[in-house]
Amino acid sequence: MTKQAELIKAFDTLGKVMFAIGDSKPWGGYELGVTEEEYQLLVSNVKRQFQWNGWFTEAAVLHVFKSWGEQLTKDQLTTFTSQYQWAESPKRVGVIMAGNIPLVGFHDFLCVLLSGNKITAKLSSDDKTLLPSLVQMLIKFYPPIEEYITIALAKLGEVDAIIATGSGNTMRYFESYFGHLPHLFRKNRTSVAVLTGNESKEELIALGSDIFTHYGLGCRNVSQLLLPQDFDLNRFFESVISYGDIVNHHKYANNYDYNKAIYLMNLEQILDNGFVLLKESNELFSPLAMLFYHRYQDISEVNDYLDSRKDDIQAVVGQNYLPFGTAQCPQLADYADGVDTMRWLEGI
Repeated sequence: MTKQAELIKAFDTLGKVMFAIGDSKPWGGYELGVTEEEYQLLVSNVKRQFQWNGWFTEAAVLHVFKSWGEQLTKDQLTTFTSQYQWAESPKRVGVIMAGNIPLVGFHDFLCVLLSGNKITAKLSSDDKTLLPSLVQMLIKFYPPIEEYITIALAKLGEVDAIIATGSGNTMRYFESYFGHLPHLFRKNRTSVAVLTGNESKEELIALGSDIFTHYGLGCRNVSQLLLPQDFDLNRFFESVISYGDIVNHHKYANNYDYNKAIYLMNLEQILDNGFVLLKESNELFSPLAMLFYHRYQDISEVNDYLDSRKDDIQAVVGQNYLPFGTAQCPQLADYADGVDTMRWLEGI
């Protein structure tokens, strides 16, 4: 069996563990590849995330674990890697990970290793324990991979290439320190929903998960609605009412109250259903606990609008785009910024 095949087998086993935990199942026996104690330690780590990062609720982390568990299967990983060359002379790739949602850097971690390269991961202080726990399990399933993985606790150290995700301000830092290396720098993006008015109530309910999962903190969270001129926003409000408990999260509630106060003091017109604010605007990036909406005359206007902002849009959901409710469940080949990370790794 090749190194890559052995590694795929290890990730397949890890995926089974992640899916079981994400599905809130008890330890299922040694066929999972871990002892009950090891399984419970990872479950405990999931439950403790909220203590270290108030946004990382147990439900949020379980959602990520289950989503990855569905992707990390032998068949899917084999198909995913089949079109790329394994690196016979591995390079050391530094990955500076964001911390806006749990395990947001896991796809880069996966790609670097499945390409045959070595990774030095610089974790965000907001998400610093989940990946190390998974790394320990991966090493248990395939011990040789240990020499390919370094978790940087302070400085990144010497690397041959860099993948980094951050804001506009951090981009300047990345360019200054790592611009001389082969690099893949990712800036902030957001996502959009295109409605036609023909959506079923079930589709609009599913749209709610695209908006509210992870409290709107991810680049795949919908922050703007594109609506036909005659779309009745009451339909939207009625459909997402089941997500109303989100306002009971204190950090989300603080953002909701703050933004509501600011817009009311400025005498700006907003719509409010008690847990999310809507404002008409052609801007893409809405504040937390708020959605922007923009009305269009015909679909050609939508196409022009999306094309002109393609560098800022991560995903588009709608009847002719990604299905409603799937924005937070990306597939293995759904690369950030639309850049094929595996192909890029081939060329470093």
